[in-house]
Amino acid sequence: MAKRTFAVIGLGRFGAAMATTLSQLGHEVIGIDGSDDRVNALADQVSHTVKLDATDERSLRAAGIKDVDVAVVSIGENIEASLLVVTLVKELGIQNIVAKAVTPLHGRILEKLGVTRVVFPERETAIRLAHSLVMPNVLDYIELSSEYSIVDVPAPADFAGKTLKDIGLRSRFGLTTIAIKRYSKTTDGPATNIAPGPDDVVQAGDVLSLLGSNERLGQLDRMLKAKK
Repeated sequence: MAKRTFAVIGLGRFGAAMATTLSQLGHEVIGIDGSDDRVNALADQVSHTVKLDATDERSLRAAGIKDVDVAVVSIGENIEASLLVVTLVKELGIQNIVAKAVTPLHGRILEKLGVTRVVFPERETAIRLAHSLVMPNVLDYIELSSEYSIVDVPAPADFAGKTLKDIGLRSRFGLTTIAIKRYSKTTDGPATNIAPGPDDVVQAGDVLSLLGSNERLGQLDRMLKAKK
């Protein structure tokens, strides 16, 4: 993965998490905020931190913002400041801009300003939580559309030792297994088998990433509940 340079403007909860994660993934990050406390809290976790007023074009230019690959504008509380910063960032020539929105109207205005991607962190978190409450066997959830999603589910005990073809998730439920995640005590994260074939074997403790319609995913969840 090629190393890229990101500017994260606004280091609240969302911005701080974004900046530290990007840094942990090996990218260069410029973290910007008007608060000494927020800037100092991330000083040892990202490449550069700068305290400045992001609504001031000269300050942004001096911080080297015009040279980044992606700008993340995570100012959500002050909508006016958010829109002004997005405008300034675009005027500095940055093409790839991600911006946090707090209301649908805020999001629509950001889109009209030409933001590459608008995110609603609270809404997206609420959607994921709602699905996990409705389908308690689901470990993670990604909404693709109003009708289709990707979910992570723990493989039931009776799947262990069987191939995907034997389990028949596609034939029985119309679901596609897009990955098998296998955890080990000797590694920090899972070993992931992307696009597994029909002859790949599921082991005890595996997590299956499944793509399908919400109706079919609900059918699988009900089956898993019945097995308990």
